[in-house]
Amino acid sequence: MNSKSEYCLLLTACLLIYTTLVHGQDPILKTLSVNELFSLVIENNPSLSVSKANINIAKQQVVVAKNDRLPDFNISVNAMYIGDVTLLDPDFSNSTNVDMPHFGNIFSVEASQLIWKGSIVNNSIQAKSLQKEIAELNYLSNEQNIKLLALGYYLDLYKLQNQADVYRLNIELAEQRLKNSNRFYKEGMVTRNNVIRSELQISNLTLTLQVVTNNIQILNKQLIVSLGLPETTQIIAYETMLNENLKISILEDYQNNITNHPTVVSTKKAVELYGISQKITKAEQMPALVAFAGNTMQRPIITTTPAIDLYSNSWNVGLSLNFDIGSLYKTHKKIRLNNYEIEKAKAQANEVKQMIGVAVNAAYIKYNEAVSQNITLKKNKDLATENYRITESKYNNQLAILLDMIDASNTKLSTELQYTNSNINIIFAYYKLLKESGNL
Repeated sequence: MNSKSEYCLLLTACLLIYTTLVHGQDPILKTLSVNELFSLVIENNPSLSVSKANINIAKQQVVVAKNDRLPDFNISVNAMYIGDVTLLDPDFSNSTNVDMPHFGNIFSVEASQLIWKGSIVNNSIQAKSLQKEIAELNYLSNEQNIKLLALGYYLDLYKLQNQADVYRLNIELAEQRLKNSNRFYKEGMVTRNNVIRSELQISNLTLTLQVVTNNIQILNKQLIVSLGLPETTQIIAYETMLNENLKISILEDYQNNITNHPTVVSTKKAVELYGISQKITKAEQMPALVAFAGNTMQRPIITTTPAIDLYSNSWNVGLSLNFDIGSLYKTHKKIRLNNYEIEKAKAQANEVKQMIGVAVNAAYIKYNEAVSQNITLKKNKDLATENYRITESKYNNQLAILLDMIDASNTKLSTELQYTNSNINIIFAYYKLLKESGNL
């Protein structure tokens, strides 16, 4: 970093420290590389935390679905008070009370296991597994979107901090011109208008600098929230990232990689998921074969008269075959709905793939456009700098008027900002191309 850049960075840091101290908090100055920025996004971004939670939920749903492979096992213990029995004649004319053992209890054990119902259990587990994969793919897609968003904040912050530095330097130059104008005015070499124009230029530059400074604080807040950093953190962007060696390959390489894009893969998984849902629906038309076993111990025995105060133990084991007759005229409507859902999912998958192809093509063109613009804007900056040097020399020797000097200064300021911004635009265009092709 050259001495001018170090000076500008120092000015930016001092301004940020001052702004934070005004609000009564100690600032935490932090510089970031692109890799560090992305790491903080993955670790701390609030939106990604939600996506991570969705993955954990989907994983647990797979575990829960696998429970259907296990047998159901129930144990129950009942205790009861049994009242005396009243016997009545058929015409309810006479009644007789029969004493009963008043304490009763039941111990029972029951177990059942679904043996077959059209592979509904395996299909349900497969459906939950697909939902887990979709949640993971959605996380990858969100991660890339938020990475690019955070990078955009960071690059915009760099633009604003650079603008602030450029405006400060131009204010210093304008103040020097004001001194010269005052000196020339006192010597009768220029009119009062020259002094007023110089003061007006300084006022306009100062006002613009204040707006830029406010925007820096707003953007810094957005960035630290997306990175999960402390509230008093002040991000200092620096020019090292502009020196990154960014290289791209041919467009066909990015187009061919679209099939591996998380969003494209996710839409394919959605088609599979609807196919599994259709299999589960068809299983409703299948009979259910269940194995069962049980053991019951009951006291007293009330099936005899008088009742016997003893335990009666019985057990059973067998198979149960159940069939829902209503599924014969209900399920086909659900299957038709599944067919429509599958068709829609296929259409969405095709649409997403085409739209991502369009986005990759646009991002590739915009990257090359940014590189071409950078070459032109560098030439413009060099010409504006040379024009400013010549005009300043003429003005100091009274061979140019103040308006020419101000015009040369504004042109130099504009081209410097445009050139620096074009460097930043190349970086953003490069990472946007990676994001659109699913490689960020």
